Formats: sequence, C-alpha cells, structure tokens
Amino acid sequence: MIELPTSELGAKPAIRIWGRCSLRRDGKLLHVDRAGHPSVSSFFNTDETKEEYNASEPVNDRKRWLDQFVHLMGHTGNYTREEAIAAIDADALLPDMLTFNPSKPAKYPNGRSFTDDVIDHRLHFLSKGDIPPDGLKPHTDILKVFPYIGTPHASSGAKS
Repeated sequence: MIELPTSELGAKPAIRIWGRCSLRRDGKLLHVDRAGHPSVSSFFNTDETKEEYNASEPVNDRKRWLDQFVHLMGHTGNYTREEAIAAIDADALLPDMLTFNPSKPAKYPNGRSFTDDVIDHRLHFLSKGDIPPDGLKPHTDILKVFPYIGTPHASSGAKS
C-alpha cells in the first residue's frame, strides 16, 4: 500500500495503477493474478482466458482483450460495438489500470474509496443500466488509520 496526501499528486497527468501477484516456481516468478479495476477479471474473463489474462500486462490489454470485452457487453447489455467501446473508454477500463485524477472527486471509476459499490457499478455497466442497485449500504464507520473499515456488517439474515 502507498499512502500520501492527494495534494502531493497534482492533476497532470492522471495516475494509473495496477498490481500483480506472483509465485516462485522452479526458481522463476509465475504471474498468477493481476488487478487494476476491481472485478474486471471476474466479470470479463472465462475459464479459458483467465490464466493468459493474469500472465499478461496492461500495455497489451486493448489489443488483446477489447474484442472479448465488446462481445460480452453485446450479450449482457445488448451493446453495439461502438456503444461498448465508448463505455469502456468512459470508464477507462482498458488497459486494466485503475485511474485516479486528483483534480476530480475520488469515486469509482476515478480511483476507489471504501464506500464505492464496485459490483453494483460493474453490473450496471455490463447490463447497460438494466440491473438495478442491490440496495446494500456502505460502511459508515470508516477509520483514518489501518484497517480503515470498522467491524464487518452482519447480513440481515444472519443468525447468531
């Protein structure tokens, strides 16, 4: 984790970040997962493409994954190719790097705060607005220091 005051970042250019998880196997690093935008890999990859996606780097994302994303969006949200590309560009989804422009409020997809419901955003995005929000409320007990979020919520149907 990196922490620094937003005022230190400036607004030009926007910051783009991504992370990778690797395992050492036979003396070499094996890239087993990566993340930029939350939920992208889960929603856009298939069992057949997940390993390739995780081993790749964002610099190649648009060339390699754009058609797959557009195809999925056509099925889930009845997007035309042009609409899908415009939506991908509006969310800065490819390359899969989370963008943060400090001159704008931090709210997904411009960065991410603990109270952003990224899954609702992704379902709304994929369905072209046809899937309504789930009604879950974010934490209100955000802390200024680690672990940043207070006690986990219990589901409404949970039994003690």
